[in-house]
Amino acid sequence: MSQTQKDRPWLIRTYAGHSTAKASNELYRSNLAKGQTGLSVAFDLPTQTGYDSDHVLSRGEVGKVGVPVCHLGDMRTLFDQIPLEQMNTSMTINATAPWLLSLYIAAAEEQGADIKKLQGTVQNDLIKEYLSRGTYICPPKPSLKMIADVAEYCYTNVPKWNPMNVCSYHLQEAGATPEQELSFALATGIAVLDALKPRVPAEDFPALCGRISFFVNAGIRFVTEMCKMRAFVDLWDEILETRYGIEDAKYRRFRYGVQVNSLGLTEQQPENNVYRILIEMLAVTLSKKARARAVQLPAWNEALGLPRPWDQQWSMRMQQIMAYETDLLEYEDLFDGNPAVDKKVAALKEGARHELSTLESMGGAIGAIDHMKARLVESNADRLNRIEAGETVVVGVNKWQQGEPSPLMTGDGGIMVVDPAVEQQQIDRLNEWRNERDNDAVRTALADLRAAAQAGENIMPASIAAAKVGVTTGEWAAQMRSVHGEYRGPTGVSGSPSNKTEGLDDIRQAVDAASDRLGRRLKFVIGKPGLDGHSNGAEQIAFRARDCGMDISYDGIRLTPEEIVTSALETKAHVVGLSILSGSHIPLVEELMTRMKEAGLSETPVIVGGIIPDDDAARLSAMGVARVYTPKDFELNTIMMDVVTLVDPKAVAAE
Repeated sequence: MSQTQKDRPWLIRTYAGHSTAKASNELYRSNLAKGQTGLSVAFDLPTQTGYDSDHVLSRGEVGKVGVPVCHLGDMRTLFDQIPLEQMNTSMTINATAPWLLSLYIAAAEEQGADIKKLQGTVQNDLIKEYLSRGTYICPPKPSLKMIADVAEYCYTNVPKWNPMNVCSYHLQEAGATPEQELSFALATGIAVLDALKPRVPAEDFPALCGRISFFVNAGIRFVTEMCKMRAFVDLWDEILETRYGIEDAKYRRFRYGVQVNSLGLTEQQPENNVYRILIEMLAVTLSKKARARAVQLPAWNEALGLPRPWDQQWSMRMQQIMAYETDLLEYEDLFDGNPAVDKKVAALKEGARHELSTLESMGGAIGAIDHMKARLVESNADRLNRIEAGETVVVGVNKWQQGEPSPLMTGDGGIMVVDPAVEQQQIDRLNEWRNERDNDAVRTALADLRAAAQAGENIMPASIAAAKVGVTTGEWAAQMRSVHGEYRGPTGVSGSPSNKTEGLDDIRQAVDAASDRLGRRLKFVIGKPGLDGHSNGAEQIAFRARDCGMDISYDGIRLTPEEIVTSALETKAHVVGLSILSGSHIPLVEELMTRMKEAGLSETPVIVGGIIPDDDAARLSAMGVARVYTPKDFELNTIMMDVVTLVDPKAVAAE
């Protein structure tokens, strides 16, 4: 293949956004200047869950895991000097996807863009939010209807836009096996297409199918992951042809973007993560048949905290070297006809079809949410058990732990820290926006939005009108909550203890001994304060604590410190555990410890887990936190024995 016949590279992105719209805009323009070819926007948790920056649940969360966008002014600032008509923008947004797309369209129109030329993606996948990420707002059925609203609007008005990005990324992060990742994601795609089919003319349905895209995870077992991608290609083609009768092959293409696995990145010896990221990228680039259309790579230090611009640049250079320095793009598929690959792909497809059949018998993705959640929690428990037992080797974690200190960790600790002052500054700008807008126009727009939602109409036109008159994210979401209600997802940890016994006998005896001395079963309250929906850690602690014989209380995500303290008081908790991965641990724990003291629970030990820098861990200890756990503390049995020791040192001493 000659030089001029090379395939075009995939879109090169970095997932970015932090602190403020202005700071994020500067980061985007800097990354574009360095050779990035598309944008991937990370929004903060209040924006993702439909709260304004001044809401009580937003405290400590503003600008932490992404950029806060409360209104059109924020969106305008976010894309200042970035011509949206020429850009390909991916927005990782789900429950508020109709709203953020409306703001994006309004900002593009202000720039003079022809919205029919806009290119990009809104993730807009609520089913995976119920299963793994937790940024849902409304129940499944109205949420599915809103997904369909976006798709129906886009295929007519923004035809180059991908209105729905079936996201299996977080399924793997939550422990999904390759077969589960394939089947759960494909079931979601089926649910969306089933909802869309009656809403568009039959002749337009194939083109709409062609706009559905996927966002996939690629893990460290890169041969399996590459085979998984080839299986995705075949199965999606099969579903569109046999279930929906799509004859034109161009509408049956499996179109996907990818971020490689962040779950496998380690706090220990974090420099090793560079190799992990590169190897994982091979799974989605080597096979031409299953090559990603867009790739974004995490930074080497994401297990430690927020990456700095240089860290993101390093990951971007990895993509550029692969795309432009190697000869990868000069060849046809390297794996066609490979018997080992064909055998693995066939096995994955068979397993996925079996899972899909099970889901179909339960009413599809919407009907099987509780089942899928429980399967993910079980699969993740199995994964962690294998790491704990040494059956799965993780270099620097459970093998070859000894090493030289990383020179990358000097100076600022290897991460960027968001200034706590940005939250108040964002709130001040929000109040200024509210004071300067036409509030009569806002009230009218909100009434129209609510009426459209109540009548079952497509909410996109009313949402765009609301965006243009200055409605805020919290106000938009409040209308959806008022019409459709609010949802609490399954935890996946209810039911009887598992059959796991390895390594638990001593802990169970210690729990029994402590419970005898306490006069009742050891009570462990586990809570997730704030808006962080990454529930894997809390679920696995609850799962293991239950297996150890503790009486657990875990009510899922998105609790206020007040609610957790109330639960501890009412259940007479012996120990309280908090899981916070959004970087908001300082303000949330500070409030909880104050409320614990006011409730007379000063003697009840509190433990905290999350991505917590050493300096912050020291601050938490000074507040009275008994133990702090970070990703390096992967041995759950050790944590369980710590819990028993905190409650009753005599029980452990007696063993």
